Amino acid sequence: MTEQVDVAVIGGGIVGAACTFRLAEAGRSVTVLEREQSPAMGSTGLSAAGVRVQFVEPVNVALSLASIRQYARFPELYGTDSGYRPVGYLFLVPDEAWDAHLAGVEVQRNLDAPIEVLDIDEALARFLPFDPAGLAGATFGPIDGIVDPNSVTTTYLGLARDHGATVRLRSGVTGIAPHAGGWELAIGDDRLRAGAVVNAAGCWAGEVGRLAGIDTPVTPARRMIFLTGPRQDRPTTPLTVDAASGLYYRSEGERLLFGRSNPDEEPGFATGIDWDWLEPTMEAAMARFPWFADEELDQRASWYGYYEMTPDHNAILGAASGSPTWIHASGFSGHGVQHAAAVGEVVRDELLHGRSRSIDIDPLRDDRFADGHHRSERHII
Repeated sequence: MTEQVDVAVIGGGIVGAACTFRLAEAGRSVTVLEREQSPAMGSTGLSAAGVRVQFVEPVNVALSLASIRQYARFPELYGTDSGYRPVGYLFLVPDEAWDAHLAGVEVQRNLDAPIEVLDIDEALARFLPFDPAGLAGATFGPIDGIVDPNSVTTTYLGLARDHGATVRLRSGVTGIAPHAGGWELAIGDDRLRAGAVVNAAGCWAGEVGRLAGIDTPVTPARRMIFLTGPRQDRPTTPLTVDAASGLYYRSEGERLLFGRSNPDEEPGFATGIDWDWLEPTMEAAMARFPWFADEELDQRASWYGYYEMTPDHNAILGAASGSPTWIHASGFSGHGVQHAAAVGEVVRDELLHGRSRSIDIDPLRDDRFADGHHRSERHII
């Protein structure tokens, strides 16, 4: 027998889980199709877990701000801890980028995001030491911080099940075809008919889109996350970004978590940790933070995962051009965890009301690539 549901959500990461919860809460029958043996095993579970409002595109600021406010209220709303800890994000900004960075601060503040602008002496007095050479100033987001993506995903899926949703694991989609105004999905020998599909497949969203004949310009990009050995006297630090090099670090319990994207690596599903990239990463770390030379790397604790990249480093969100029953929720380019809570509500409104009611997502619709009206998000780590 072929199963019939209102909505099929492809992808059981944090974005898919948020969409599933909001749709099920609204009374829609929903089935999640997750290819892995457990939810959140892709980019969600392998992320650096940061959340921040310090973006330059207004829609990204709005999505993050709404999501952070939800994560902060998890204990009150759902009786669980999202892991939200407002340890902050500190951006150290070089001279040549300072004016553009301050323009981003204006965008953030116009949307009521609290941002502090610091001179170098203030930043040195408040945070761990750094070499100020070439820096014009710093910004600090006091509500930025970290969450537990696995906990958030599990909570959303549990709530969705309470509202009647079905979560199917080990259920990779192998075929998609239009059917009666909606879609028929093949999952091995099984068939699932859905009035609408939400593509929340992360870095596999491009492949899923191709199955349906929907252009989805999402490609995977490998990211390494390195961890130091533990130290009992380690202070809690904000996620600190050297905007000149792209190097970032934050405290992770008794360890430091750090990384830096490799701009020369070709997109694709490269596997394993690129240990050759450790040396340039450490060089950048020690150049700005000389005390990094005293840290010891724990190779066994380090890992890698994938960003789901788009040409302009912004998500693809909302109904597909010409296919109102196909909803994009992918391509977040490293900020899916940061936007997920708000995306769940946006996707619900797209399907129930034909348009997002809370946040204007027009800048993230897929037609921007055809008409050339897209703008790149600069704050990508």
